[in-house]
Amino acid sequence: MSRMLPPDAPARRMARPAFPPVSQAIGLARLLCILGIVYVHAWTGLGGDQMAAQMGSAQDVLRWTVVELFGRSAVPLLSMVSGWLVAGSLARRGAKPFLDSKARTILLPMILWNAIAMVLVVGAATLGWARAPLLGDTRWIADNLFNLTRAGDINVQTAFLRDLFLCMLAAPLLVRLRNRWLLLIGALAALWWVSLFKFPLLLRPTILLFFVGGILARRHGLAERAAMLPLWQAVLPFLLIVPVKIWLSIENGGLADFHLHATAAVDLLTRSTASLLVWRGAIALASRPVGARLLAYERYAFFLFCCHLLFMWLVAPGIGEVTGTMGSPLWPAFFLLQPVLAFGFAILLATAVEAVSPKFAELLSGGRLGRDQAASPAARPLAQAH
Repeated sequence: MSRMLPPDAPARRMARPAFPPVSQAIGLARLLCILGIVYVHAWTGLGGDQMAAQMGSAQDVLRWTVVELFGRSAVPLLSMVSGWLVAGSLARRGAKPFLDSKARTILLPMILWNAIAMVLVVGAATLGWARAPLLGDTRWIADNLFNLTRAGDINVQTAFLRDLFLCMLAAPLLVRLRNRWLLLIGALAALWWVSLFKFPLLLRPTILLFFVGGILARRHGLAERAAMLPLWQAVLPFLLIVPVKIWLSIENGGLADFHLHATAAVDLLTRSTASLLVWRGAIALASRPVGARLLAYERYAFFLFCCHLLFMWLVAPGIGEVTGTMGSPLWPAFFLLQPVLAFGFAILLATAVEAVSPKFAELLSGGRLGRDQAASPAARPLAQAH
């Protein structure tokens, strides 16, 4: 005879929401985040003094809004996704195979792309074809190739890969630590960021903070819980912190100078709340047909991340000859379209490299393209993805 259940048991089961499509949402979140990063490096055609002259204009407000509130908020979610995936990956394999894999998929592509960017961009600048940095001394080369003590001048975005790889080196230890130790490490990373202390062990301490947060999220099912939040609850924290962020930016010459640490803390909160919002949006897209169509292009997202500065240095100025620089009537449309245009550039470049040498495409994409790569790992079923 079957055991009797409480009278309300069926109602509880029927009320339980469907399990969120986390694997698909991860792929979409990565794509959305990397498209947002493109805005951070979007072409303006202006130098420092010219940018200062644009301060307060309508186009400056547009750029600030998109870059500060959406573009710079991408790195925290990418870091959390990495920590979340690592927590599952290390449960199935040893430290040495894991670290060998990360050297191939993170460190090697970083070095290759930095070398390619240096040759092409410095070469174009030397020939007078582009307004770009010229070849510097040995330290300049080391920083631009390996991001040793700072982000490079040409492929600035790959500094994220440098810090992420260092987090991966620590990951076999981090995933074995108790929650309280992970919380302590995260708190120290947050304090490091807010203190504004510079030390080249990590160029961006927040990457470690959110990487650890991703490990904790995997342990406690926080990704699934956040995915099931009502949309208004995901939006509300962002809406509450944005006015403070805007106020501190407006007061840049006054109180904000006095409260640089508060500004850094609010910036951290802004990025965190925006990450929650993007994650909730990715979950919403994952359950819709448009999400499936976007996910088909996620396999090119890493390529976009690594090569979009090539677009900005070498291609965008040519388009800017038509649209004009920041301040021109057509520039806002060009600015808003730059992630799409850079993505098209990345897909064309990836397709060409893949056709010529699938092995090289595999190296440049960290194994996401090339031989036997019909789809991104994030596009596969959940059981295979992690």
